[in-house]
Amino acid sequence: MQDKIKYFLMMTVSTLIMSIGTYYFKFTNNFTFGGIAGLAVLLAKTHLMSASDFNLILNMALLILGWIILGRKFAEKTAYCSILFSVTLSLLERIQPLSHPLTDQPMLEFCFALLLPSLGSAILFNIGASSGGTDVIAMIMKKYTSIDIGNALILSDVLISISSFFVFGIKTGLYSSLGLIARSFMIDSFIESLNLSKYFNVVCDEPEPICDYIVHTLDRSATVTYAQGAFTGKDKYIIFTALNRPQAVALRNYIKTKQPAAFILISNTSEIIGKGFHNV
Repeated sequence: MQDKIKYFLMMTVSTLIMSIGTYYFKFTNNFTFGGIAGLAVLLAKTHLMSASDFNLILNMALLILGWIILGRKFAEKTAYCSILFSVTLSLLERIQPLSHPLTDQPMLEFCFALLLPSLGSAILFNIGASSGGTDVIAMIMKKYTSIDIGNALILSDVLISISSFFVFGIKTGLYSSLGLIARSFMIDSFIESLNLSKYFNVVCDEPEPICDYIVHTLDRSATVTYAQGAFTGKDKYIIFTALNRPQAVALRNYIKTKQPAAFILISNTSEIIGKGFHNV
């Protein structure tokens, strides 16, 4: 139950972050990078309804289509974030309607329009959730066609961004194109940062105190192997362990105090699969 509550809270917070970035910075500046939200900005130019309402209608239509074609299991995973995202945008529009950008600094607003939705998307991707939108289209295409889904989605985003040149002008079109290019790199960077861990190789003479500290204080495990120094020919031991960042700092300080002659190699990694980290 505790894990389910944590999962639910992470979905909620990440979706709200995406909503804030989209409404306050993307919609008000007519930035069109990013799937359904970008398409909603283009459709809002018709003045039939706002970008928030278009986003709500498009996401609900895709959600219903996904329920029919992909089944109940799909809807259970996607419905909550998709509905929360769309409804939050519509509520923000009614609570605090905006007819112009928050500031007169388009580059500053572009940074937040890129940063906040990318952060929210990265958290959702990292926990295996989805905010719907173009993900629904991708899953339907995957089920019935052999088209490369990644390329198809990139192509649709490119077409939406190119359309902004004709609808909103060169300046907005250039911002949208830049955002489309930077968005995927930003999401990947956030995911790597969220998963970042430290991999230790500790070469020492006495592995027992260090292993005892890792197991009983840090609540982690380690692997010890025998080695021999190439220069001195003395017997050595190598301790292999993977830790999160706070644990890595604690272990480094412990070894520095207790065995200052130990040789430590510390590497960054965002892909650790196993007990205590990520499932296969």
